[in-house]
Amino acid sequence: MDEIEIPQYFICPISLQIMKDPVTAVTGITYDRESIEQWLKTAKDTICPVTKQVLPSSSCLTPNHTLRRLIQAWSTENASGGIDRVPTPKSPLCKSRLLKLIRELEVPGLYVNALKKLQVLAKDNSKFMEEADVPKAMVLLLIRCCNQSKTIGVEQALRILYLTWTPSGEIKAAVNENHRIIDCLTWIQGCDIANPVVVKTLAMQVLKRVIEAANTRLLEKLKSEFMEEMLRVLKLKFSQQATKSALQILIQVCLWGRNRSKIVQANAMFELVELELEKPEKNITELIFNLLAHLCSCADGRAEFLSHAGSIAMVDKRILRVSPATDDQAVHILSLISKNAATKEVLSEMLRVGAVTKLCMVIQADCSTYLKQKAREVLRPHSNLWNNSPCIAVYLLTRYQR
Repeated sequence: MDEIEIPQYFICPISLQIMKDPVTAVTGITYDRESIEQWLKTAKDTICPVTKQVLPSSSCLTPNHTLRRLIQAWSTENASGGIDRVPTPKSPLCKSRLLKLIRELEVPGLYVNALKKLQVLAKDNSKFMEEADVPKAMVLLLIRCCNQSKTIGVEQALRILYLTWTPSGEIKAAVNENHRIIDCLTWIQGCDIANPVVVKTLAMQVLKRVIEAANTRLLEKLKSEFMEEMLRVLKLKFSQQATKSALQILIQVCLWGRNRSKIVQANAMFELVELELEKPEKNITELIFNLLAHLCSCADGRAEFLSHAGSIAMVDKRILRVSPATDDQAVHILSLISKNAATKEVLSEMLRVGAVTKLCMVIQADCSTYLKQKAREVLRPHSNLWNNSPCIAVYLLTRYQR
């Protein structure tokens, strides 16, 4: 390749490589599209790299088809010398085309076809489409579908929204200005729709992002029906990803206002314990224990947790068997129970099912210093009751440092 002389005008002034998609700037200089677009996005002063003239970031880049054909012909002729063939580039996405498709979303006879075209474009142009406010258009379309109880186009709109979503200020503003999107995504979970597992899973993934973008005021206003719908998703278990998204959403929202109490009142403790008793995957178990720990921080949550006959035994069985994150939350749950709900029956239950023994094992295991200290804090106040129990092996008690 070194022996082949490359025409100088085939070389991009920025990358110093053979141009694959030559475009000419308003200054008359030709660059490779990828290089000049990156320059315009990142350069502090958007000037033409060659002429040093001002080059607006929104300036038009005109495809140089003649030069591209010359480069393609030359690369084909010199392929035997190691020159790579230069493919014909895809036509760049034009903002006016996107705006036209967005306008067609308002037309009943055109919006389905417009959605199909936008979905194809979203796969390779997500950033450009986000800048053209396509995500906001999808939010408004989904809300309109919900208001009219129409499901045609919902799947495509969800896919486009998911593909073009970025954690930007624009999308956060769109969510908080159009809070009905939360009701819409919840509505999808209960409606009769084609391809239900895929669509409802996608709706849960989008809902997770919406909740992450929502402001405090919006999260504090969530209704009990919302919590009930999330728990219904957990109960139905129609997909692993939907279950994961529902748990992540509940963890996120339980931190605000009265949401924790609303989740508990929706029978969350029973559903979470039952879900964990089915021995789900590790990442699901970690999310379940995270949520249980949050809910056990309130009196109602602890009472509901203890009302399930298998709750303490379930926590005991997961300690030292899943992950350090699960161990941390499990010991925290037992700590909350032993400090705030330590009736004689509860303490006897902890002893009977092996939770006390497991806490002694935590102290001896290869766990973090913090976790060992937490286990000691659970054991110490009730040591007089538990010390002489035949349920605990003697070697555990003798090695337990009070």
